[in-house]
Amino acid sequence: MNTSKILAAAALSLLAAAGAQAETYEGVQAPVSTYSRAEVNAQATEAARAANPYADGAAAGVAPVVASVRDRSAVAAEAVATAHDSTQNLDRKAFVNSVIPAQYKIERTNTRQAGL
Repeated sequence: MNTSKILAAAALSLLAAAGAQAETYEGVQAPVSTYSRAEVNAQATEAARAANPYADGAAAGVAPVVASVRDRSAVAAEAVATAHDSTQNLDRKAFVNSVIPAQYKIERTNTRQAGL
């Protein structure tokens, strides 16, 4: 029994040693370039001054101004009404037939405050 365990351990260690082969180190590779220092410097300066070609919408240019057909007071009034709506955080899909029940739509004119 002991010899079979020893043989199994030896086989596993041989297998692990065979699988753990490291790569050879080739050192630092010498740079190969066809450009001179001055040409590289000129290219770097040009690239630094150019627009970022990888930015989102870089080729689109300046976005046009979209004029709204609604006036400022109407938008502000709608924002205030939405902020005061008691059902704004309710998801219609969470209710039966995707309809918010009437008890959630009760308009409350005053709010409860903690008594001091």
